[in-house]
Amino acid sequence: MAFDIGVVGLGAIARKQHVPSIAKNGDFRLVAAASLGGAGLATEEGGVPVYGDHRAMLAAHPGIVAVVVCTPPGARLAIAAEVMATGRAVMLEKPPAATPGGLAHLAGVAAAQGVVLHTAWHSQYNEAVDLAREMLRGQRIRRVEMVWKEDVHRWHPGQQWIWEAGGFGVFDAGINGLSILTKILDRPLFAVSAVLHVPVDAAVPVAAQVVMSDGGEGTITGDFDWGWQGADRREIVIETQAGQRIELLASAARMVVDGVVVRDGVHGGGRDEYGAIYRDFAGLLGQGRSSVDGAPLGLVADIFLVGQAVAAPAVRR
Repeated sequence: MAFDIGVVGLGAIARKQHVPSIAKNGDFRLVAAASLGGAGLATEEGGVPVYGDHRAMLAAHPGIVAVVVCTPPGARLAIAAEVMATGRAVMLEKPPAATPGGLAHLAGVAAAQGVVLHTAWHSQYNEAVDLAREMLRGQRIRRVEMVWKEDVHRWHPGQQWIWEAGGFGVFDAGINGLSILTKILDRPLFAVSAVLHVPVDAAVPVAAQVVMSDGGEGTITGDFDWGWQGADRREIVIETQAGQRIELLASAARMVVDGVVVRDGVHGGGRDEYGAIYRDFAGLLGQGRSSVDGAPLGLVADIFLVGQAVAAPAVRR
């Protein structure tokens, strides 16, 4: 029997990823959605009623057992807490909250209510992440270089919340790479220093250069840019003290080890981040178990705390 599910927040990520993934997964049945715009979904996207907020959606559809929250991060805490207080499970699009403290609060609500909470870090579901984690288990790191560069106007055209306090700026994208890094490395990461390029008309950075550490002797750096004009670059290169070189390319959909391609979800058609998320969520619901990963969010908070802000030109909106 399928789980009845609702979606809150009908932005690009919900329409392009969540709604189609729900439709393809026989463990779920999309029955309703909520959006401030209140516009209906197209038939090919689900054809379900859309309400003005999550309260109206839940009142009209008491059979909903799980809710996916795809709003901007600042709004997620209150919505998710209210939904879980009604005894329903919640999946949170990344980043799961605006702050680590907010996420800890939601984890506490889930535990107190006995409901499932799932933080859906979609990049962790790419082809090579688990394989890289196994290969790096017990290894000492010599060097890690992360490059995460995108054109914000391609991925977030016209959106203003991303430039406001709590909107994350370049780390709305960069946290995807950090979610991979925190999963594949053995030891917890922390930020050492950062330069944050903050546009004169924004509260958050459009670019950043970050130095991180896992407490070892290796160097770990990240170069993040949301004003990038070329093809997207989402790359992590790891060199171990034993001399092995692991390249995770295209958000870890492609993996090259010592010059040999060992995974290629880019050209091989195997990339299905959101499909994997919903398969995982169905398993968690069946087991009555939460999966809450706060490490990527905590690392971004670290970066903001140690970062030195420098002025950057105004962003094109």
